[in-house]
Amino acid sequence: MILLRHPICGTLRGARSLSTRASAILSSLDIPVGAAELPGVYDGQWSGSGEVLESVCPATGEVLARVRSATPDELHEALGKSKEAYLHLRTVPAPKRGELLRQIREALSAKRDVLGALVTLEMGKIKTEGIGEVQEFVDICDYAVGLSRMMNGRVVASERPGHTILEVPNPIGVVGVLTAFNFPVAVYGWNFALSVAAGNANVWKPSPSTPLCSIAITKIIARVLEKNGLPGAVSTLITGGKNVGEAIVESRDIPLVSFTGSEAVGRVVGKAVQSRFGKSILELGGNNASIIMPDADMQLAVPAVFFGAIGTAGQRCTSTRRLYLHRAIAPKFLDTLQKLYATINVGDPLVDGTLLGPLHTRAAVGIYSDAVQRLRQSGAEILTGGKTYDHAALSQGNFVQPTISVPKTADPADKIWSTETFAPILNVGLFDELEQAIEWNNAVPQGLSSSLWTRDIRNLGKWIGPEGSDAGIVNVNVGTSGAEIGAAFGGNKVYAWKQYVRWSACTVNFSDAAPLAQGVDFST
Repeated sequence: MILLRHPICGTLRGARSLSTRASAILSSLDIPVGAAELPGVYDGQWSGSGEVLESVCPATGEVLARVRSATPDELHEALGKSKEAYLHLRTVPAPKRGELLRQIREALSAKRDVLGALVTLEMGKIKTEGIGEVQEFVDICDYAVGLSRMMNGRVVASERPGHTILEVPNPIGVVGVLTAFNFPVAVYGWNFALSVAAGNANVWKPSPSTPLCSIAITKIIARVLEKNGLPGAVSTLITGGKNVGEAIVESRDIPLVSFTGSEAVGRVVGKAVQSRFGKSILELGGNNASIIMPDADMQLAVPAVFFGAIGTAGQRCTSTRRLYLHRAIAPKFLDTLQKLYATINVGDPLVDGTLLGPLHTRAAVGIYSDAVQRLRQSGAEILTGGKTYDHAALSQGNFVQPTISVPKTADPADKIWSTETFAPILNVGLFDELEQAIEWNNAVPQGLSSSLWTRDIRNLGKWIGPEGSDAGIVNVNVGTSGAEIGAAFGGNKVYAWKQYVRWSACTVNFSDAAPLAQGVDFST
């Protein structure tokens, strides 16, 4: 049995009057609660007269706000102002940009808890995860403050006397940031902090279903920019749908596009940016596996798998979706995990103690149901979950039961294993040798995060070495989900700032001669 921790109070989907708690959260962030529509474009001034986006609370179905997105003209004007803002910001010394980020960090920290509540209200993740997401933005600002004094180039020895070669990092221009619903604050933070430290202006296109989070963050950043005499278009916000995203991706005035979202859309974005010789940063799907060896510490491994599979209702790109258990410990592990699943508190994500909130949209519930149906039709054993909740108090929200299934085979080529389902579904396979589990881990198209649980240093060495996991995140005795900001996240975070600059190779001649490289003689 999964426990209903708290009833949810809210208005029904489509209601125009806000609940008390929604009004309190929005008011604390200077978002008008009485307005029929909110402007969803910021480039130094707020505007927006395009199509209307609805922000809907996934826990109650309450319509939180209606936001006016950008028209084509407003989009064009905002992109132009972003370019102008870049021309200003690039002349500001990097340590001064670091001071700007320090002030933004302080402003975000002062509103951390209420911003976290807004993430919970609009996205649906539980309260502690919402606050943790805002803390990520705070932390990456700390990182970028220090980075602003360490964005160094290189001095390269020249073969020519009286010459030296410098590799100099310069700002790249305007960075387009397209973010997803599941981390409506943190992903922009990751990009914005490093990009501003590098001297770039930024254009933020958030998910159409989380416009309020982007508006709240933009208001905070805008106040700091204004206080420092900098143009607001250093952090431009353009809400909208597919047309806005396409315009950003196709714009030659945006040399770098950072996209977070599905593999399918990521392929389109990558091709479009590449076709104009732009640069792209793509953070896409994750079909992440945890491997449990017989010598694993079960007291650590079971709770980690529990969080990895259920945290954010399975809507993290690092969520644990595949669990490979050594046959010798599989029955005990699954029994312990099922008992833990039975104790989970589901309900209002804004209430302390709730561990399972809703899926983000009704469409996501359909995706969950379809995936469960495919499992049943294939003959998989459903150990727990596999349906939506029938509690009256949850009927207006997008709540589904966390599911553990044991498919008939562990063939990674089967769509059950190779397809990422953004929902709390955990598929279990049994193995006899670590090499077999590693092969399964590596056989799917996605390669974001992975985790091995063992106390044998030989297993550890194999797992992190050339014969081990091919994912970007290769953890040992740590779950697949919950990465820190200072380490790699499917890439090389230590040097991530180098993607936000253009590199200039500068050969300097300080001699009285002008020899050619490679000894070429072109004299007459």
